Amino acid sequence: MLWLMARNELRPIVKLRSTAGTGYTYVTRKNRRNDPDRMTLRKYDPVAGRHVDFREER
Repeated sequence: MLWLMARNELRPIVKLRSTAGTGYTYVTRKNRRNDPDRMTLRKYDPVAGRHVDFREER
């Protein structure tokens, strides 16, 4: 159980919400040491039908 707690602190689960305003989200993990700031990834939004930026929300 101890390893599970340490893993969650280092690689938390984050939601990536579409900037296209469709409300579509991806759920992923991020490494806090490499990406301490909010993450932005360009991914496919099936509601918008194109690739858009997805920003991390907490």
